[in-house]
Amino acid sequence: MTDSPTARHRRRRPALLAVAATALTALAAGLLTWPGAHRAEAAPAAFTHPGVTVSQGQLDFARVKVDSGAQPWKGAYDQMTASRYADLNRTAKPRATVECGSYSNPNYGCTDEREDAIAAYTDALAWYVTRDERYAKKSIELMDAWSAVIKSHTNSNAPLQTGWAGSSWPKAAEIIKHTYTGTWANSGRFATMLRDVYLPKVVNGSNSNGNWELSMMEAAVGISVFLDDRTSYDRAMAKFRTRTAAYVYLASDGALPRTVPSQNLDTTAKIVDYWQGQSTFVTGLTQETCRDFTHTGYGISAIAHVAETSRIQGQDLYGTDVGERLRQALGFQSGYELGEAVPTSLCGGSLHLGLGPVTEVGYNALHNRLGIAMTNTQRLTERSRPAGSNNLFVAWETLTHGDNPN
Repeated sequence: MTDSPTARHRRRRPALLAVAATALTALAAGLLTWPGAHRAEAAPAAFTHPGVTVSQGQLDFARVKVDSGAQPWKGAYDQMTASRYADLNRTAKPRATVECGSYSNPNYGCTDEREDAIAAYTDALAWYVTRDERYAKKSIELMDAWSAVIKSHTNSNAPLQTGWAGSSWPKAAEIIKHTYTGTWANSGRFATMLRDVYLPKVVNGSNSNGNWELSMMEAAVGISVFLDDRTSYDRAMAKFRTRTAAYVYLASDGALPRTVPSQNLDTTAKIVDYWQGQSTFVTGLTQETCRDFTHTGYGISAIAHVAETSRIQGQDLYGTDVGERLRQALGFQSGYELGEAVPTSLCGGSLHLGLGPVTEVGYNALHNRLGIAMTNTQRLTERSRPAGSNNLFVAWETLTHGDNPN
């Protein structure tokens, strides 16, 4: 006897519902898109320049505000130009081999490289705001000094070091290459440095704490934009999406946080250990919250930077789970940074605060641009202005992103 149409439909329905539920879960996690939809992590057909973390429109907005003396931008600019990074007498300290061990031991060129890269970016911003050629030439001088010398990064912290410095270099280079009206004769050599020394060290990612891979993907994405490298951009974005989902917990993830497959965190005990011994998971918690807020801030900042670069390049990661995870992570950490009482269920009731100057980019995108209420993040952002530099890979974001509508 054959099944009637009704019976066949009854038998197939549970299976179809299961498939649909799985697809919807994946869609919510940002792992799928509806048929015909543009993948948010895909490289654009043509890259927008300047387009690493800060856009031409954002630069123009900041310039107008500084020129008019408006706050907080004028104060942020003054803070930047008063810093050691804007010193026109700065002398670059390049090395052929930068050797960075755990906790900066040894530190052979690590601080010098990171800070020269931040200085190049600082000078590029100062050039854009003032049109004083001395700043553009100093930025070029710093980039040229390193591109003429560096060959490798070594020791245990090499991937992270490369990610940090590699996040600042392309931000500087994008502004100089695409807005400076003078010449940069060695721009090709600088591009070769990024392609051969930096990109291979970061694009494969890391199975260490999540802030490592997030910073490495920030560098890989920024370098890919500068190089117009669509293949590396897609590769870095895919790894970024997986890591972001595994770094910030949402209740929709289920009883346990998501994981990175290559880490083989296949038991509850392994996951709890990786999450710094935290066994109670709540929305907004990050993989390093119970380690300390400083490292957590590194991860949150990298997420915001990649999302912002993606937006400039025409794809909206803020509208995926990346935006939701960023929003929740900012709000969760900001509340405790502002003094909210810590429950005993969170990190044993004790937190190591110190989030750092990392809220401006995400706050501006999610609150100002998308209109999402972010009370804790707003209070912390406004209290912390002007946001300076963490001396690693974050710099001057009140100037570039504070209440910036572009």
